[in-house]
Amino acid sequence: MATPNSDIVPIQLSLTSGDLLTLWAPRWRENGEEWEAFLGDEEALFAFPDAPALAAFVRTASAHDLSDHPSWSIVRELSVSELMPDDTHCYDIVGVFELAADEPDSWAIGELVEVTRMARSLADTCGLGVVHEVLDSTPGFALLEQGSWAFSGREGAKNWKQLADTVVQRWDEVIDALDSVVKTPEVDQRALADARRELTDEAPRSADKEADETGGSPDNFWEEVGIDPILITTSQGDHYTLRCYINDRPVFLGSGGQIDVFPSAHALARYLAGAGAAGHDMTSASTWTDVTAAANSGELRIEVDPQNTYRLTGLGEDLAEGPIAVDANQLDLAVELLLDVGDWSGDDSAARALASSQSLGWLTSFILRPDPTRLAPSPPFDTEVSAWNALVDGIVARLRQP
Repeated sequence: MATPNSDIVPIQLSLTSGDLLTLWAPRWRENGEEWEAFLGDEEALFAFPDAPALAAFVRTASAHDLSDHPSWSIVRELSVSELMPDDTHCYDIVGVFELAADEPDSWAIGELVEVTRMARSLADTCGLGVVHEVLDSTPGFALLEQGSWAFSGREGAKNWKQLADTVVQRWDEVIDALDSVVKTPEVDQRALADARRELTDEAPRSADKEADETGGSPDNFWEEVGIDPILITTSQGDHYTLRCYINDRPVFLGSGGQIDVFPSAHALARYLAGAGAAGHDMTSASTWTDVTAAANSGELRIEVDPQNTYRLTGLGEDLAEGPIAVDANQLDLAVELLLDVGDWSGDDSAARALASSQSLGWLTSFILRPDPTRLAPSPPFDTEVSAWNALVDGIVARLRQP
């Protein structure tokens, strides 16, 4: 939701490392001068993986570029949910490739207008000349403000092609420039824990309010269609996709054992409204047309439940230290994902490696189903870590971005 104070706005930037939250102070005048700023300092733009982390920083840190903003005291009092960006303040920087590959309809152009405006604001504030260089290298970016008619006819088609070619050839320079200035500062751990509890407490109230206003919970759609948005986090970043169960068998968005994944929820929604309407295993779900209809109407909201969030990073290192170092919930979810993908793709590597008769299976079962009568596995765990990392590498190899 947008902050009640429009002078400082929470925004989401989708970059190489995933969806990150920060704060933006649009242009304001002070002492006869015009200013614009983001949460950060002279060296970096501060961005966070979720609203609780942003809230923890906002409430405890004082050394940053927004501390002297006239509305900063109001922002520090905002709830965690009020620091969540609304849909109009989500900027999918990495999704520009997909937008430029589409036809120049009003929706794609509208998205590009907002993304390029934000890219220019970030470039101005962070001193990223290469961003302006790319955006000024073809007239198409300037023509976006004129709407879809600017790309109609022979000349318009030429302008769109030049813009699309520029994106293919140079948009990585924009992404790299923005990636280079983003930093996630450490936050006060007590403040972070408080913010996470606050968000948990707020969730039921928020859901009740939305149910009153719309006649249903925001999660009801996915429950009704029997399909789950899921998030897979690997060393390469965040990957959004879908999974369902048909006759108790897992089915992922994808085909031929390859899972179609996207760096942001918005990118996934756009795919489902276009090329992702067909051509993959998920179409076998009887409710699939409900998903594509919602995507095409712009009403599809992709929110991932914590129990459908699979974080594969760090588990190999934790397993190397032994059972006491492993987050059992994280491991349990990761094992679920490995087995589901294996079942769907017809690959029994995970099932075999995680069998209790195998050293990795023995270690994971000891962590997930502790039994005081069992002899604890003893280090070193090199063999188990090697087997685990091979399974994770197998998952990563199955992820593809259409």
